Amino acid sequence: MSYTVLIPARLASTRLPDKPLADIAGVPMVVRVARRAALSQAARVVVAADDERITAACAAHGVQALLTRPDHASGSDRLAEAATLLGLPDDERVLNVQGDEPLIEPTLIDDVAALLAARTDCVMSTAAHPLASDDELDNPNVVKVVLDAAGRALYFSRAPIPWWRDGRARGQRLPQAPEALRHIGLYGYRAGFLRRFPRLPPAPLEQAEALEQLRVLWHGERIAVHVTASDPGPGVDTPADLERVRRLFA
Repeated sequence: MSYTVLIPARLASTRLPDKPLADIAGVPMVVRVARRAALSQAARVVVAADDERITAACAAHGVQALLTRPDHASGSDRLAEAATLLGLPDDERVLNVQGDEPLIEPTLIDDVAALLAARTDCVMSTAAHPLASDDELDNPNVVKVVLDAAGRALYFSRAPIPWWRDGRARGQRLPQAPEALRHIGLYGYRAGFLRRFPRLPPAPLEQAEALEQLRVLWHGERIAVHVTASDPGPGVDTPADLERVRRLFA
């Protein structure tokens, strides 16, 4: 069964204004993301934008884009509208590729899509990779995830999880078994659940951690997690991130 990649894109960004249109080697960032996603096995790649400047930039580079409402609270809300506008059937897989990941690995997109197809017990899929340093484990900007025996998410947190009690007592922080995993912000949904998700009441844990995926777990649904050995590549959150990615493209 084929799948669709949707890329949420909004101009408002506190740390990097007009981020989707940021120039990377002569091409807007959102177009760079769409081109990377198009190297996957997705049947189509569509940008879900909040501003006509984004849709115009996409059209100029041959990328399909939809104009969605500007007042969505989150990217998943925007994608739910896009799924409806596209008329996607409830069982179609939708991959949410963030609009600030111009170096996303196409095979990782395929892996997360394949996992969702295989795991009928889960309404979503996502990805993670082993953490490499103690500093990452303790960094609240690095989201961690712990899994159950079946490879489903038990919890996502900005805190260092799992907490290695005995290792900490010896001055070691990074656990070895199970490995500490960094969550990768790539999501697979079935379109029916994606449309239902915005209607679920926000969860207290979601609001405490500022992690939207905790709403899924709070309401008793399951998320399958693909663990990859490699880092997905740098995203773009700040001007410094943008300059680093520009140097890589140069």
